[in-house]
Amino acid sequence: MKIAGLTGSIAMGKSETARMFRELGVPVFDADAVVHELYAKDGAAVASVETLFPGAIVDGAVDRQRLLKFVLNDSDAMAGLEAVVHPLVRNAREEFIKTARGDGHGLTVLDIPLLFETGYDGRMDVVIVVSAPPEIQRERALQRPGMTLEKFENILARQVDDAEKRKKADYVVDSSQGLEHAFSQVRQIVQDLAK
Repeated sequence: MKIAGLTGSIAMGKSETARMFRELGVPVFDADAVVHELYAKDGAAVASVETLFPGAIVDGAVDRQRLLKFVLNDSDAMAGLEAVVHPLVRNAREEFIKTARGDGHGLTVLDIPLLFETGYDGRMDVVIVVSAPPEIQRERALQRPGMTLEKFENILARQVDDAEKRKKADYVVDSSQGLEHAFSQVRQIVQDLAK
C-alpha cells in the first residue's frame, strides 16, 4: 500500500482536496478531525490540556478560543500542547493505516497540516502539497469565522513556507483554478499512484 502525505498551508484548499480523494474511493486520515475528537467532551487530551492550561476547558471539552489565548504567541506553551496532542494523533494515524492495509487498499492519504513541520514527510511514499497564490490564500483565510490578520500571520509564521513545500512535493495541486480543475489533478495523481 502506498501512503501519500497531503499537506498545505492555511487556507490553501487542503480539506477540499482531501474530500476529492475520498470521492475517488481513497481512504483519507484527517488529523484535524482527530484533534477535534481529542478536544471534545471526555476526549483523550482534555485532562492533560486542563493541567497545562487551567481555564481552557469549558463543559468538559477544550475551548479552542481559550486555548488559543494560552499558545498564540508562546512557543513554549505551543510545544507543551504539541507534546500532549501529537502522540495521540500518531496513535490514531497508525491504527488508520493498519485498517486501510487490512482492507486491501492500494493507496491511502494522510491529511496532515504540519507534515513538514513535524518531519513526518520522510515517512511518506509520496507528498502532495495543495497550493494557491498568496493573495487567494489570504482572502480565503480572512473569510473564516474568528480569523484576524494577526492570527493568520501568526499561523503562517509557524508553517514551512509554501514555496519550500512545493519544492519538496512529489505532486502539487493548484487549488486556485476552481474545483473542477483541482479534481482533475487529484484524479491524475490517483491514476499515477495506481500504476
